[in-house]
Amino acid sequence: METSKVYFTDFKTSMYENLLKKLHRLMKQAGFESIDFEDKFTAIKMHFGEYGNLAFLRPNYAKVVADYVKELSGRPFLTDCNTLYVGSRKNALDHIDTAYMNGFSPMQVGCNVIIADGLKGTNETLVPVNGEYVKEAKIGSAVMDADVFISLTHFKGHEEAGFGGAIKNIGMGCGSRAGKMEQHCDGKPQVKQKKCIGCGSCGRICAHGAPIITDGKAHIDHDRCVGCGRCLAVCPKDAIVPCYSDSVQLLNYKMAEYAYAVCKDRPCFHISLICDVSPNCDCHSENDIPIIPNVGMLASFDPVALDQACADLCNKQPVMQGSVLAENIAKGLEFEKHEHFHMTHPDTDWESCLRHAEEIGLGTRSYELVKI
Repeated sequence: METSKVYFTDFKTSMYENLLKKLHRLMKQAGFESIDFEDKFTAIKMHFGEYGNLAFLRPNYAKVVADYVKELSGRPFLTDCNTLYVGSRKNALDHIDTAYMNGFSPMQVGCNVIIADGLKGTNETLVPVNGEYVKEAKIGSAVMDADVFISLTHFKGHEEAGFGGAIKNIGMGCGSRAGKMEQHCDGKPQVKQKKCIGCGSCGRICAHGAPIITDGKAHIDHDRCVGCGRCLAVCPKDAIVPCYSDSVQLLNYKMAEYAYAVCKDRPCFHISLICDVSPNCDCHSENDIPIIPNVGMLASFDPVALDQACADLCNKQPVMQGSVLAENIAKGLEFEKHEHFHMTHPDTDWESCLRHAEEIGLGTRSYELVKI
């Protein structure tokens, strides 16, 4: 596979060009205008941030992307899918409220916000993949209905994937509730008995009779369960939870195949900002001290090359004192790999995701960094 171009600019500004203008120039030089946006529905996939988290990308950056799409006669919308875990983005109403509270309102970003997998995370499109681990990806329908797909990613650490880059933003982020369950585990939820009140909501929503009430408490018959995740959405006490059983490598393999399902057969463009590099995902309702200083903004048509370039740039940065990374190094822990993300979360293996993504044709890890 040929080398891909990844365009990069740092966060230095001048009195003639602020960061927003610089992002526009980065996108232009990376070839954004080569995409035909004329009357095209354009999904801008990003993370709106869990309520309480302050590390997510500022909405100002999203507005630059949306305005540029409109400048090229496209029809943009910001989008994400509901979360698998309990939080402020579990359903579309709470999710939109959180997005608005964090600044992603139509008045501020210049386009609408659509939660791609619907009110309860069940509005999905089945996309044939025929991959080694995923045969049919379950993607939020609004993402698949779009004519053009753009990922706008906050590049940061992640406690399971190693880092949260473009592939994580696309693959996991675009999965419906059932899709997220498929990636995270065997797709079989379980019931926390202490929280369960035996209301039967889970049984009424299940088409397969998997939830069974015994002695006033529900349990899930895994022989009947198909892993759709609908019971998680309707439980009034959040007593039903996913079971995170798969290895980190398997999570990464599935994530890569989900990203392939989203990106194949349509125009795509990818942007990543390396700033406020928190050790954990923006799904946390808090954000810890960044593990490294801010680096810059990158753009590419290739999400694999983009993630590799971001990781390489991050690993060249000094460690922020007081961060989880600095604390782990100070403990004198033995690490299999001496690089920032593995030393932040030693049980992770982000390279497995990029290796598999390259193998399935999502992109290449070989890149040329073009500095502007």
